[in-house]
Amino acid sequence: MTKSVIQEYIPHASSLIYGCMGIGGGWDSSPVTQTHIQQADTVIHTALEQGINFFDHADIYTLGKAEHAFGQALKNTPHLRDKMVLQSKCGIRFDDEHGPKRYDLSYDWIMYSVEQSLKRLCTDNLDILLLHRPDPLMEPEDIARAFSDLKQQGKVNYFGVSNMHSHQIAAIQSTLDLPLVANQMELHLAQTRFIDETLFAGHPQAPHNNYSLGLLDYCKQHRIQLQSWGSLSQGLYLGNDSVIDSYLALPGHTANSIKHTQQCVHHLSEKYAVSKEAILLAWLMKQPLGITPVIGTTQPKRIQACQQAYAVSLTREDWYALYVSARGEELP
Repeated sequence: MTKSVIQEYIPHASSLIYGCMGIGGGWDSSPVTQTHIQQADTVIHTALEQGINFFDHADIYTLGKAEHAFGQALKNTPHLRDKMVLQSKCGIRFDDEHGPKRYDLSYDWIMYSVEQSLKRLCTDNLDILLLHRPDPLMEPEDIARAFSDLKQQGKVNYFGVSNMHSHQIAAIQSTLDLPLVANQMELHLAQTRFIDETLFAGHPQAPHNNYSLGLLDYCKQHRIQLQSWGSLSQGLYLGNDSVIDSYLALPGHTANSIKHTQQCVHHLSEKYAVSKEAILLAWLMKQPLGITPVIGTTQPKRIQACQQAYAVSLTREDWYALYVSARGEELP
């Protein structure tokens, strides 16, 4: 299995990330309960037992309650902090008395958001902070000042971005005296445009596949870890038929191609004697850059099923079989 870029900075970081968006209850104003804290505790212990020590948060997840529930569980077992890599994101602001839903990467908002996340998580520092979405009004110099201050204050060790293309990353990096270490994007088998984009230089279909603006190559060149959210395609290839209609609207997806890919995933899970979840994650992890998938299930058995990805190294032929099947047509 390819070593991830993050492991160059944080050697003990796991190659799978547990995404905490599903803990803390609903996306409403109801309070965090002991049940939510117990759920977070179960998730933490299950993930750690399965060799997954990298936990991903965002200040907005369940309106801050995900961090709160996780922090209370961590407060009850503070010795576990040294065993985990803790990451959070900031920059999304929801509709409020000040304005509509918006993105805010201003110096003041970054500093405020980190302070609030640290309080909720009951910790003194984050291993990694990501900027959640690109802000059309962002000033790279303000971001650089925030990062520098957070680093000097010992509140954040490393920095990265999320949902940004290569030009946005380059603009931010140009003002920094420290490297951006990660970019978290929607990357999964049902959305192959990030791979397609590398294949269509000069091809007539290129205008329809210009997704990442050289993102894979840029991240390889600059040693930026790609983290993948949506890694399991909402269960599309695991039998979750309720999401099929939303994927049929995407180019190349038909009922036949989805069914064929489901069968391919099933076949490979039997071939490698692992879960179907493991096959989907292994497909991402096969990338030379060592993509680190984010998983979000709160069910212990499914966390264990995802962990089986560590045992899989897909052959080139099996990787392409999944890719071509999911695209719904052969390569150019």
